[in-house]
Amino acid sequence: MSREHKGFTKAISDILPGFIVSLLVALISMFLAKFVPNLGAASIAIFLGMFVGNVFLNQDIFQKGYKFSETDLLSYSIVLLGATLSISTISDIGFSGILFIILQMSITLIGVIYIGNKLGFSKNFSYLMASGNAVCGSSAIAATAPVIDADDREKGIAVTIVNVTGIVLMFLLPLLTQLLYKHNITQTSGMIGGILQSVGQVVASGAMVSEHVKDMSMIFKIVRIIFLVVVVFALGHLKHKSNKEILEEEVDDIERGKIKVPWYVIGFFITCALFSLHIISPQVSLLAKNISNKLEIIALAAIGLRVNIRDLIQQGKAATIYAVSVGTLQIISAIILIALLIR
Repeated sequence: MSREHKGFTKAISDILPGFIVSLLVALISMFLAKFVPNLGAASIAIFLGMFVGNVFLNQDIFQKGYKFSETDLLSYSIVLLGATLSISTISDIGFSGILFIILQMSITLIGVIYIGNKLGFSKNFSYLMASGNAVCGSSAIAATAPVIDADDREKGIAVTIVNVTGIVLMFLLPLLTQLLYKHNITQTSGMIGGILQSVGQVVASGAMVSEHVKDMSMIFKIVRIIFLVVVVFALGHLKHKSNKEILEEEVDDIERGKIKVPWYVIGFFITCALFSLHIISPQVSLLAKNISNKLEIIALAAIGLRVNIRDLIQQGKAATIYAVSVGTLQIISAIILIALLIR
């Protein structure tokens, strides 16, 4: 057996236990959703996953499979989602929607850094928190860390706090948008897609409201992700503004594609373009939507399985204040901007 074959076999065996659990939770959720359709398979998958993961199956053997199910399957789901949306649908958010995202991200970046400084956190940590909350959670933190020379400890704590904040907001925003907007599709989608930290949280929170909100929330989120390169460069510039050589290295990294937009965003736009040009037929689009929905529910089950309730409880006082302050800032700024820009 070749080394490559052995490596592939080991990778599959590492992923399989967690994937099987995620799949089973998703299948049970889809079955239960037939009896409680108002709750929906997506919401059931998250809650059931949280219960199973924290009470029974949180051992290390399952973690790689949970991560694969959450990240990889959700990425495939997003690419397939593009095959169900036309360019005209994406344009529904319009210039005002894009302006909302730019302003919301800018306020988040500036506000998170300011709050971090006031609470006495290091500059690196504040920058990681800023990128994670402004763009796309753990992925943005991972892209920013090497540019600002953050260490693994700073990165790990930032990822934990950003994810904890996102989990709380994931459940809070559907309730808040019901109160504020009676779940108006565009305004609700702007709130969810413009605030939540990770792609999975956006999908989960949007799915708690409706299929249309979930899809449009993803469009708002994808616009944020496209600005990842800009955010990483801006934070690198702030950190190294007195060092011309390091700045030149950052520009070189961006030009060489070392800091890049995630592949699934590119895939989303490709399948969206193919559907808009009628290269993807309505029948294929319907199949893509069905597969995308199933992958999404498996991914949401994995998100629930990976939520560690102890992490939510064990955050230190300063970190909790930071997280609450950031979440409050994002909600208030989004409410104001939506009132001004999105109807």
